[in-house]
Amino acid sequence: MNIKSDKAESQKSAGGGVVQKKLVPFGGYYTSKIPGHDPELTETGPGTPMGEYMRAFWHPVCMSIELTDTPRFLKILCEELVAFRDGSGRVGVLHAHCVHRGASLEYGAIQEHGIKCCYHGMVFDVDGTCLHVPFPNGEEKEAEKYACSIQQGAYKAVERNGLVFAYMGPPDKEPPFPEWEGDFTVAPGDELVAYSNFQHCNWLQVQDNAADNYHPTALHAGKNVVNGKYQGTTFDEVGAKSMEVAPDMHFVPVQQGRSLACAGARRVDKDRLFVRVQHQVLPNLSLHAYTSEDGSKKKLFSRFHIIRWTVPVDDENSKMIGWRVMGPGIDTRGICDKSLVGYETIDFLEGQVAMRRPERFGEYKLEDLPPIPPNHRERANYKDAQYAPGDYEAIISQRPIAVHALENPTKFDAGLFLFRKMLRDAVRGTNPAASADNFAQWFRANAGAPNSYCSGNVFDIPEGETVEQEVANRRNVTKRIVAILTESEMLKGEERATFVREKFDALEASVKG
Repeated sequence: MNIKSDKAESQKSAGGGVVQKKLVPFGGYYTSKIPGHDPELTETGPGTPMGEYMRAFWHPVCMSIELTDTPRFLKILCEELVAFRDGSGRVGVLHAHCVHRGASLEYGAIQEHGIKCCYHGMVFDVDGTCLHVPFPNGEEKEAEKYACSIQQGAYKAVERNGLVFAYMGPPDKEPPFPEWEGDFTVAPGDELVAYSNFQHCNWLQVQDNAADNYHPTALHAGKNVVNGKYQGTTFDEVGAKSMEVAPDMHFVPVQQGRSLACAGARRVDKDRLFVRVQHQVLPNLSLHAYTSEDGSKKKLFSRFHIIRWTVPVDDENSKMIGWRVMGPGIDTRGICDKSLVGYETIDFLEGQVAMRRPERFGEYKLEDLPPIPPNHRERANYKDAQYAPGDYEAIISQRPIAVHALENPTKFDAGLFLFRKMLRDAVRGTNPAASADNFAQWFRANAGAPNSYCSGNVFDIPEGETVEQEVANRRNVTKRIVAILTESEMLKGEERATFVREKFDALEASVKG
């Protein structure tokens, strides 16, 4: 992966030429002119390259608890929508503006079947069919004829474990709903707990953060907090503080360039090595292994802990929406808090969301939650955020749309730059396997349930006798882990888990010598 070449390409697409810099003390004048953003990757409205690519996939658009007795206004992929559950229990996702005269259906009345516009009483079904037109008595035939001539824009929607998903692409190209590894859970007793966190910035910089496996070394290290002023579990979240250790990273495009395996090795102590593999899937899905691993004992092929999509709202706002996997199968330390996982709240890393918790919500109603100020500097907890910034602050402060032409990457940024390149290849068609049509075929070939590379592993591998040997061991382990996971691609379920664990055991033995 040539970071410089992809950066130059970003600069060209963003502003038509490479930015020249003068390395001069107090030379702010020479860097004060801000080039444009990268439209190919960041803009997602109808008709844009990335917008059309994203519309070929299923995306979560809201939580089920957001569907109450009134419609829920949404903005997704720059489109204004309303979501609702009608009296028969069906979920609808419709264009917000009534096809008759443009009044918003967010003020509509939910019916037993469909939704009624407040302005003139048109009723639309969840598929957009006009069910009723309020013509005067005696004009029923004319009303029926008019109803057959109009249709409200609608998208197919399904519910899964507290989330509402919509497919916003061409109806005749609808892909299978992706049930990764069957239903996104692996261990018995594990539960998918839905959450949704608003992000006041472009979708890509939120997704970039998931592929940036180096930032916890600084951002989540308690030693870097101003005057020790931090709260909750934001910092030193790994019990052995291994997240403060700079990882050796190995990034590999897998599944024919449809996804990226991000394997990072960190030393827990002199006897154990923690290797966490995150899985980034085009265009906007990421699967994360256990975030609270203390590395206290050997553990092989621990699986999903966070499953999340980064969904564009518009070009300057997005949602982090998905599931926190909870239960004894994954939360081996028993420290997750289900009551803190939901709408605009999460139980891990205080700084992940716009609102830092003033209290523990427990059971709550949406209307009881405090509003999120549109300007993050107007938040009541702004000073706390300055003392102990989290992912939210680091991500949104890159500007509403990060300017790629101004970045100066290092080798530890390789993961996010590689993922950006994979996105470009998919959008441009230079990787046919990652095209929307081939992605859908791949899902069908896997019965909608492909395997994930996501895993957390603690090996009983002692520290190398020299720095050089230790570095070589860590890099060797990460490469071989990804190779083993690739080798297991044709296996499923427990058969795959057994195969991988046996191979990991052999890997451990070979490194120990």
